[in-house]
Amino acid sequence: MKKNLLIMAGVSFVFLLTGCGSTSGKTSEEGKKQTEIVAVGSTALQPLVDKIKDIYQTDFPEYNISVQGGGSGTGLSQVSSGAVDIGNSDVFAEEKDGIDADKIVDNKVAVVGIGPVINKEVKVDNLTRQQLIDIFTGKVKNWKEVGGQDLEIVVVNRAEGSGTRATFEKWGLDGTKTIGTQEQDSSGTVKKIITQTPGAISYLAFSYFDDTFKALKIDGVEPTVENVTTNDWTIWAYEHMYISKDASEDVKTFIEYCLSDDVQKNVVEQLNYIPMTKMTINRDVEGNVTPV
Repeated sequence: MKKNLLIMAGVSFVFLLTGCGSTSGKTSEEGKKQTEIVAVGSTALQPLVDKIKDIYQTDFPEYNISVQGGGSGTGLSQVSSGAVDIGNSDVFAEEKDGIDADKIVDNKVAVVGIGPVINKEVKVDNLTRQQLIDIFTGKVKNWKEVGGQDLEIVVVNRAEGSGTRATFEKWGLDGTKTIGTQEQDSSGTVKKIITQTPGAISYLAFSYFDDTFKALKIDGVEPTVENVTTNDWTIWAYEHMYISKDASEDVKTFIEYCLSDDVQKNVVEQLNYIPMTKMTINRDVEGNVTPV
């Protein structure tokens, strides 16, 4: 694998346009030209791609890979317009208005579970699906209405265009739109607000889960990797890395690296994402579920 990658890197140096209009002609401190790859989009997928690119650049220092957030909508629009090399997304391109899915190629690199999260001080561990919907639509405004203490509920949302938000609304809220409330551009900011704000509730990818907040059960089902693989926990999404149909060999090689057995086993699982090989079911863009 490494030998092939080195050969391809040496032979197929391509000048790629980035989001800032620069090209892949920068020179490293050692005087060697570097191939630049720019990935933009989903903040739920960002920690995984960041980790993979760090390992990749260590093995292949002639590559300079930039990973940026901005949300799935931004990733899809930027890669379809040719402004970046890779568009990271939590949703299928077909689900986004204004995106010509025929112009880009889908690469599913992992699955991510997404779940409702609350401030640790809230005395609730489980909600019914209807209670969850009622909270995010503003019908329930105090935690005492769903078995908690007398404390105002503070709903924190991701911004419009977020794939995490779209996934949560579709699979967690049965397609219901959330109330207009404070919106944040990144999962990292949401996590910080949840940990610091009494009564706060939002939703995050499993890759952001830790002991600084509480993840809620829904109808008694825990938000775990195992429950995602069987679709018992339905709030999950494929993590897509879209590229253009005429992407350079350098970009294709990096995608192949992301899909390699070593990365899937040793990096994807380590960061609390789910390797594609662990899924026992498939779910298409229409939501149809079939066994693998």
